[in-house]
Amino acid sequence: MTEPLRLVVFDVDGTLVDSRTHILVSMQQAFTDFRLSHPSEDAILHGVGLSLPELMAQLLPGEPPDLHHKLSGRYKELSLARHTSEGSDAGSPFFPGMRDLLEDLRSDDFTLMATTTGKSRRGLDRMITHHGLQGYFQSMQTADTHPSKPHPSMLHTALSDTGVEPSHAIMIGDTSYDMAMGKAASMFTVGVTWGYQTPDHLADARVVVDTADALGATIRTWMETLT
Repeated sequence: MTEPLRLVVFDVDGTLVDSRTHILVSMQQAFTDFRLSHPSEDAILHGVGLSLPELMAQLLPGEPPDLHHKLSGRYKELSLARHTSEGSDAGSPFFPGMRDLLEDLRSDDFTLMATTTGKSRRGLDRMITHHGLQGYFQSMQTADTHPSKPHPSMLHTALSDTGVEPSHAIMIGDTSYDMAMGKAASMFTVGVTWGYQTPDHLADARVVVDTADALGATIRTWMETLT
């Protein structure tokens, strides 16, 4: 009997790779350049996954959209400069076990993979190139061409790209935005606790896991339920 085709969708920052230092340094410098007080590290990391203007609006709710967009542009400039000086994404290593999990899923003929991220396409492409992930993901959705998470637009496009039904797709991420997005797209949701939001923000997750091994086991158990 032929197995059903399924889609495994990953958030990037905070789920696959740890960009914490890179994000914080670039964000703090952007605020310094505009002579603004730095938001707390927790506030910055809590918003990772949103599109940049949405994140800036969350950090500076009393300021006009024009400033949010200017800060977003400056952050992009600083992020690119840091990537160049560091040697691409040297400062964004895989979380333990996540590269092995990607390799395992890639070897499965009936499993497709996708990414949905608040990164720009340029930033995602840099990460893909640095880690040698060309060809791993059949759909790569970014904030450049979609509404910010938790809007399900990125997931709808990933499903359309791969021809997989929502009932045969799983969304994996570290934030409430990822879980709400997956729920809105009628997908199975798994929250990971090693990212940038605390586990109490993963209320919309069907399952919450603490390690890559537990994530792999959860994915395999979920696959066994598909018909």
